[in-house]
Amino acid sequence: MKRLLAFIRKEFLHIFRDPRTMIILFGMPVAQLLIFGFVISNEIRDAKIAILDKSNDQQSREIVHRLLSSGYFRIGAELETESSIEACFKANQANLVVVFEPDFGRKLERNHRASMQLIADASDPNMAEMLSNYVQGIVFEYVNDLNRTIESPTFIQASYRMIFNPALKGVYMFVPGTMALILMLISAMMTSITIAREKEMGTMEVLLVSPLNPFQILIGKLTPYFFLSLINASLILLMAYFVFGLPILGSSLLLVLVSMLFILMALSLGVLISTVAKNQEVAMFISMFALLLPTLLLSGFIFPIENMPKILQYLSILMPPKYFIIILKNLMIKGIGMSYIWKEVAILGLFLLVFMLISIRKFKIRLE
Repeated sequence: MKRLLAFIRKEFLHIFRDPRTMIILFGMPVAQLLIFGFVISNEIRDAKIAILDKSNDQQSREIVHRLLSSGYFRIGAELETESSIEACFKANQANLVVVFEPDFGRKLERNHRASMQLIADASDPNMAEMLSNYVQGIVFEYVNDLNRTIESPTFIQASYRMIFNPALKGVYMFVPGTMALILMLISAMMTSITIAREKEMGTMEVLLVSPLNPFQILIGKLTPYFFLSLINASLILLMAYFVFGLPILGSSLLLVLVSMLFILMALSLGVLISTVAKNQEVAMFISMFALLLPTLLLSGFIFPIENMPKILQYLSILMPPKYFIIILKNLMIKGIGMSYIWKEVAILGLFLLVFMLISIRKFKIRLE
């Protein structure tokens, strides 16, 4: 019995002396709980709305004040005409536009009835519905407060209009996110595992003594996965169009070029992971932990980034899939051109440059 207790004690000490094991046992659960606890939320915070106030009277200003003071919304733009609404959505200045009819306040006072319109960017249908419901709730509370001070009941009719996705199809949200997730995981994970396997089996040294230099070896390793990932991207787009009915309103050529840029970026990230991974298992673990969860949680794929705490919003800036999803939605659903997405394209290009430079440098240092 003493021998067994001594052996158990030795195992405890072995675990406690290994920082990596302690991080996996205690650090990862705490980090995942905090991330999931803050990310998975149906609450709206600081969502961008635009106001088109054709009345500009006391009543309409009071409703706008209530919307902004609720903490759920912030002004993204103030519009002058209805013709600027679609441009506002394309420029990502707002997720919802609140439109007050002319003589809104006077109609409330005289007829005890007025109308307003809620126009939402339904490329993200869940967000569109939540924002509309939140605005309706605040307007309903305003009407109740108003009815307490007057004898005749007052009504505000709020009509809805969904832009880009009138049927509120969920596929409009899930196809771009799924495409980013698949390309990110396949491109980065398979590349990192392949190079890690070469190092683990000792065949990488055989390649290094060949006439090829390290840069040429990397190009040779990445090229097959680039074309295979490009085929995957094409299949996803074809299925999205023909099976799920997702439109491709923007330039198909630009869509292909941006997809190629994202694939190259993911491949370079896979090479970077392989430089720090000693074997295939470590490469797999890093790829899954560093790519799968952040892509699902912090890219805006499922949960709106605006609803997250500030620290997670800042962290999402470092998530390349976030920008690719924005590009896909803008190109496919909104049909806009390069003039609206050049910032996201430039950021993906910067990620590609940084990952590639670091990967080449570390690849030479570790294997020469």
